[in-house]
Amino acid sequence: MSSRGIWGRVRERLHRFPELLESCGEQASIYGKCIASHTAGQRDLKKDVCAKEFEMLMDCFTKAAKKKVK
Repeated sequence: MSSRGIWGRVRERLHRFPELLESCGEQASIYGKCIASHTAGQRDLKKDVCAKEFEMLMDCFTKAAKKKVK
């Protein structure tokens, strides 16, 4: 297998990211607000503090990516 094929697929995925983000704007906003609220001021971000919101965003990305492939 050629390495060009691998990098071509990676580039294709990266080019699709803005489109996927646009289709999951609501979930991205919810996740961003969660992160922002837990890092405001001098507080540090703790692991899994926004896990539920992240899972919702990843679920949306996965569904959107599957729609675009077909």
